[in-house]
Amino acid sequence: MIPTEEAKRILDTAEMIYSADEMADTVMRMAADITLALSDRYPLVLSVMRGGVMFAGQLLPLLKFPLDFDYIHASRYHDNTTGSQIEWKAMPSENVQGRVVLVLDDILDEGITLEEIRKRIMRDGAAAFYSAVLTNKDIGRPKPISADFVGVPLPNRYVFGCGMDVHGAWRNLPAIYAMKE
Repeated sequence: MIPTEEAKRILDTAEMIYSADEMADTVMRMAADITLALSDRYPLVLSVMRGGVMFAGQLLPLLKFPLDFDYIHASRYHDNTTGSQIEWKAMPSENVQGRVVLVLDDILDEGITLEEIRKRIMRDGAAAFYSAVLTNKDIGRPKPISADFVGVPLPNRYVFGCGMDVHGAWRNLPAIYAMKE
């Protein structure tokens, strides 16, 4: 956790990458695409905690089909700005065996966490794995996984808002910002 004044300074000096309206339109488009692809599959939808919860909360009411909902908590960042070893904090309480699973996350950065989640879900017996990420960061190199549904591209900068944090702060912003370089 950073001091309030430091958090405010970060936001005051940040560059807005996508407005709240642009992000709301993005979620609506993604909901339409996901509904078209999965409406007859009765999927188990998993939000990746903590970053994916804001995206999930906006997306779920827009999905026009029956689904089960749960969460998974796998983290590499622990409120830091760089990733480390994956820590499995919580697995879904719902059984994934034989299920079509849709995982929702805020960002596809290096792809390591999402790829590990995919491996774990498939190893636990899921029939199919889909992923939807609100943002996809251009890191300039190949990733071990690509998402089935992608909201918006991001530059290779440190970003926050829409579920993504900066030292634990600003996940709650409806727009996406990049820290001053």
